Amino acid sequence: MSTLLLSLETSSPACSVALHHLETGRLVGQTELRLEKSHSSHLSVLISQLLENTLHTLADVAAVAVSDGPGSYTGLRIGGAAAKGLCYALEVPLLAISTLQSLAHQVATRTARPAQYLYCPLLDARRMEVYAALYRADGSEVLPPAPLLLDETTLAEQLGGHSLLCFGSGAAKFQPLVADNPHAAFLSGIEPSAIAVGELALAAYQRQEFRDVAYYEPFYLKEVYTTTPKAK
Repeated sequence: MSTLLLSLETSSPACSVALHHLETGRLVGQTELRLEKSHSSHLSVLISQLLENTLHTLADVAAVAVSDGPGSYTGLRIGGAAAKGLCYALEVPLLAISTLQSLAHQVATRTARPAQYLYCPLLDARRMEVYAALYRADGSEVLPPAPLLLDETTLAEQLGGHSLLCFGSGAAKFQPLVADNPHAAFLSGIEPSAIAVGELALAAYQRQEFRDVAYYEPFYLKEVYTTTPKAK
């Protein structure tokens, strides 16, 4: 009987894979690789190795969850394609979990007195722009995911009355802009994880929040712009 949830996180330079038991919620295993631009060549290997190391096979997978974005366009595209391929082959449902929400969940569930903060995941979108959102400790949304241009006025209204805990690859750009605000706190070293994706996907599975495998596309948040190489 298929009893496992396989979760994929490819939205950042860290590529990670996790297995959870669908009935108990227990983490069965997790693995990750931190190599730039390695997702396309290593994701399938990570999945195979994790299944082998935990003494399971793809036949034990009952659902696949993928980090939905925003994040790296290429990484999200690779993760989405892999998840869809697995769901087609195994005939199992697909779950898509917000990258920003899973980051907030990852921090909130591991923070002492979590209710005292609003959680602000910030993902680097180059220059002084980030992808950001705001969540309460219970995962409810305060501000939906959006691209933000960082300056001294960014999130000023929220910082005026709440303690914001900021983290993610874009947090370091925001920190000097609000260094004098006592309501702004920062965590370093927080990266998207397939474990957090899986934890949220377990609840989504129970609610049967499945995505259409044929038409699923990651939540890129912004259109991708490409340029034509100049003729030599």
